[in-house]
Amino acid sequence: MTSNKRPNIILASQSPYRSQLLQRLGLPFDVAPAHIDETPKENEAPEDLSLRLASQKARTIAQRQPEALVIGSDQVAEVAGQPLGKPGTEARALEQLMMASGKTATFHTALSVQCGHFQREAVVPYSVHFRPFSEAEAQRYIQKEKPLDCAGSFKAEGLGISLFLAQSGEDPNALIGLPLIKLCEYLREYGYQIP
Repeated sequence: MTSNKRPNIILASQSPYRSQLLQRLGLPFDVAPAHIDETPKENEAPEDLSLRLASQKARTIAQRQPEALVIGSDQVAEVAGQPLGKPGTEARALEQLMMASGKTATFHTALSVQCGHFQREAVVPYSVHFRPFSEAEAQRYIQKEKPLDCAGSFKAEGLGISLFLAQSGEDPNALIGLPLIKLCEYLREYGYQIP
């Protein structure tokens, strides 16, 4: 697209973390949560689930607002093949953190950008290598940071970093919830000037 007029950007997510990440690009955008059924299909791989949900979120909003460029994203974490969703409760958060202690968690963060016939999608994996930690440490962390709305039960941008040995991947923003490097690539391809 080479027109000077750019469509409105809509982030199809209610995540404050994704909104904060998108703000870093300096482009105006609106937020419109898609409210879709996020139930996994039987035997659905984490990366397939995250991509299906990101695509469905973007498509749902794009159908309502076909003139907009819609960004959908979703993240599914796993440890040793076991999916880790948003815990919702402190007990579930403790269970997830103890499952991850001394292990590697992989976060599959999917991105779907849609506007008319333009559709680009990717899954950007990012790994966190957790140090071994005690149940008491995990409980203290949960009490201090309340990561109940975060896949894997921690916030890498906060105190959760204290539970890590290392992290690895193409884009650290993917760990927080929105792969900005890939998003910038798609926005430039569409015709946005970034920077």
